[in-house]
Amino acid sequence: MKRTSSFSPFMILAGMACMAMVLIFASFTNHSPEKLAPTSDEAAARYESPLTPERMTFAGEEIPTEIIDVREKLDREMLVNSYWHSNTFLTMKRAHRWFPVIEPLLQQNGIPEDFKYLAVIESGLTQTVSPAGATGFWQFLKSTGQSYGLEVNTQVDERYHVEKATEAACDYLRDAYEKYHDWALVAASYNMGMGGVDRALNKQKVDSYWDLLLNSETERYVYRIAAVKQIFSNPEAYGFVLQDGDLYAPYETEDFELDHSVSDLATFALELGVNYKVLKTLNPWLRSDDITVSAGNSYTIKLPVNRDFTH
Repeated sequence: MKRTSSFSPFMILAGMACMAMVLIFASFTNHSPEKLAPTSDEAAARYESPLTPERMTFAGEEIPTEIIDVREKLDREMLVNSYWHSNTFLTMKRAHRWFPVIEPLLQQNGIPEDFKYLAVIESGLTQTVSPAGATGFWQFLKSTGQSYGLEVNTQVDERYHVEKATEAACDYLRDAYEKYHDWALVAASYNMGMGGVDRALNKQKVDSYWDLLLNSETERYVYRIAAVKQIFSNPEAYGFVLQDGDLYAPYETEDFELDHSVSDLATFALELGVNYKVLKTLNPWLRSDDITVSAGNSYTIKLPVNRDFTH
């Protein structure tokens, strides 16, 4: 008696799947050890933990890295900012343009130079606006900016004026230092306000930022400043290689005193030998298409040194 075999569609599919697995297994086992080993380029691309120095300072004050959680929090910020490559590269490029503006103002006002890194972590040295409405390099709320002498209205918003906002920030930082005599607490107060720092110090019965348990943002705040300072001060040690041509050059400008109202800033810009975009780029504090100048007052506008008057 002759036996015949029949296969169901399920059995055929199962056989095909088994054969595929055999082929895949064979493709792996046929590789030589040399093929499986990483190439020199692959080995060079491995990620390493960035160095967190044993000794670090902020504004001339020692950071107590011997405290275990202090060191770990510093380590976290070193990791985040070392491997957030696009943001760190961009901010380093912008710093070449803006640190020469900020540094002299900090020095003139008796504020440690390290506070330029506060502006870095606040805004990335951009004219950004937070969800809460904090604005500009130094992230002033409207009420705080006005209380420190900045003009804020629909036509003029000096929170966008780098020099004037830096002066206002110096005034705040100086006030806070007169209160705390501790630069880390001063920096923390910039983030959560002096009232918030006072409540935390009184509740927890300590007198140091490094001993406080705070909300997550303020708790990371001074650590972030210290980490950015470390990386910006030693960029190549953390893998950031920048040539001179990569950096954003400072703007070459001259001052123009505007002592009269202007109804159309676009036309006015052309009369000055620039266009509207250039006028607003160099003077982002101009927030409208016009500006009203009251009698006896004036505004200082920045214009490029080399301008085209052929419009």
